[in-house]
Amino acid sequence: MRNQTARVEWRDGNIPVSTRFDDPYFSLENGVAETGHVFLDGNDLPARFAPGFHVAELGFGTGLNLLVAWEAWDAAGHAGPLRFTSFEAYPMTLNDMARAHASFPDFGGRRDALLAAWHEGPRMALEGVEVNVIIGDARDTLPGWRGHADAWFLDGFSPAKNPELWSSDLMQEVARHTARSGTAATYTAAGFVRRGLADAGFQVTRAPGYGRKRHMTRAVLA
Repeated sequence: MRNQTARVEWRDGNIPVSTRFDDPYFSLENGVAETGHVFLDGNDLPARFAPGFHVAELGFGTGLNLLVAWEAWDAAGHAGPLRFTSFEAYPMTLNDMARAHASFPDFGGRRDALLAAWHEGPRMALEGVEVNVIIGDARDTLPGWRGHADAWFLDGFSPAKNPELWSSDLMQEVARHTARSGTAATYTAAGFVRRGLADAGFQVTRAPGYGRKRHMTRAVLA
């Protein structure tokens, strides 16, 4: 993880905020609950889990989405590992990730296992999940990716502050790397994000958001 690293400041103790994008990494109310609502429920998970299931993500951040999905996968009891690919331009340092994780539950030891593996490189073979964090600007790295995700977690920083990760061209690439009838979900309901997904071939719906966010976006590849 030696590319450009995230620049982080801390609010309210252990809430990491990106100084590059002036945006927190997870909900100030309850990051775990937000992830469950937006990314699991938004992709109809764990009901859609099946052997070989592949989650892809824009924005690895603290790894919270991975931890929540990993725990849900293990609870579902499917054979074989969950596949999880994340595209991250500015990976967190180990120390910053450890401090952020102080706000999370232990996830049955998964939190510490992720921390132990984080310094080893972008590919992590953890018990029950195969993780590949692809470092670099997703606009450059996603087009060359050969995978196809069954579910996308679109979790970049706010579209108003990080518009590059929500561009229509990138949404086209998301669609191109989505399995048939695959899904995507995001916490934002910004109009240009929804239009970009629709133009890329997704059927897009607006759903109730988490906490103070009135709406979020769900999408199914048509």
